[in-house]
Amino acid sequence: MFQTMKQIFAPTNKDLRKRILFTLAALLIFVVGTSIRVPGTPDITGSLGFLELMNAMGGGALKQFSIFALGVMPYITASIIMQLLQMDIIPYFSELNKQGPVGRQKINQITRYAGIIFAFIEGYAFSYAFLGNGASVTSFDHIYVATILTAGTAFLLWLGDQVTKKGIGNGVSLLIMAGIISTLPTMFVQAFNGLVFNSAINQVLGIVLFVLFVIVYFTIIIGVIWVQEADRKIPIQYANKTTSAYGAQQSFMPIKINSANVVPVIFASSLLAIPATIAQFIKNDGFTTFVNTYLTYTTPVGFLIYVGLIFLFGYFYTFIQIKPEELSKNLQQNGGYVPGIRPGKDTENYVSKVLSRLTIVGSSFLVIIAVLPILFSALVNMIDKVELSSNVTIGGTGLLIVVGVALETYKQLEGSLLTRSYKKGYSRRR
Repeated sequence: MFQTMKQIFAPTNKDLRKRILFTLAALLIFVVGTSIRVPGTPDITGSLGFLELMNAMGGGALKQFSIFALGVMPYITASIIMQLLQMDIIPYFSELNKQGPVGRQKINQITRYAGIIFAFIEGYAFSYAFLGNGASVTSFDHIYVATILTAGTAFLLWLGDQVTKKGIGNGVSLLIMAGIISTLPTMFVQAFNGLVFNSAINQVLGIVLFVLFVIVYFTIIIGVIWVQEADRKIPIQYANKTTSAYGAQQSFMPIKINSANVVPVIFASSLLAIPATIAQFIKNDGFTTFVNTYLTYTTPVGFLIYVGLIFLFGYFYTFIQIKPEELSKNLQQNGGYVPGIRPGKDTENYVSKVLSRLTIVGSSFLVIIAVLPILFSALVNMIDKVELSSNVTIGGTGLLIVVGVALETYKQLEGSLLTRSYKKGYSRRR
């Protein structure tokens, strides 16, 4: 870590420092934008329920009904749908997926257009939900607010692209991380007030519970780092090479225990947020009660659905990231094979089997880490009848995303420094 910081501030890495500063400036613009309210909108009071996660990812923008209230969630929703459509549901998207970089660029473009459409629909829904439909509010007012919110999402997607191209890390992921980080201090203050300064429980017990709360969050950080860094090494042998030619060193193909990273948690949370958004729009008491009873992860049924979605998206995203069929073909074309496994279909089945087992382990750890704060809040409520803020409950999911994105960004930074070191060494040799 210290060595990396030393390399960043080295005189020869001026362009890398510019990239870091550009990233920080972009994130600062995002944080400032979350405090700019949509003109003519009222304060949103009370709990947002399951929409608290969307509010946390946007840095509290939804609660303030700012121009960035929707954040990049419409784009994430569009990404989920597009990835599902590529699984031989619509042949056109399946063909684009097989066309390599050109096809992926086209898919990304379509995803962004779909994200903008979803942003307008969600913006109109939130406008209708929070502004109402009284005599003083016209259809033009709803369209006006929806247009501003859509423009905010479009700007964030553009800003995320600029960070990806000119900064460090994935721009959209960093915007989500920045939003969550900006809400973490508020979450800890709310937890402290809810546990220590609550008249319903003894203050000493409240302090003990708060310390336990902090320990849970440190466990999440350590757990995410451990899961993200762990991998399974599959031995690889090449027909035209011998291990003795490389000093008896065996070649390996590393596969992460959690290849999907924190994407399953984001996808599961986004999918569960859709019914809550619809409930805000239609304002039907029966549907709202159904959502609050069965589709929020603070209830038993919603909790099980949330866990199931994390497993589902864990498998789904892992097999999209690492395609056993393509991996087997590439290995065979390069003259490689897994010792004891025939090239071709047998290798594909072997990799699929390994991936399935790893995904069970990785998704299980992901679920455990994601639900720890939910279980902690439920336990506190059962013991002392103290109901913590929903912002505290979803904080574990937010921290899970923050640590995952931070690790990926740090690895990209290290990779950039390593590449520069190789280039400098090559230039000196010449």
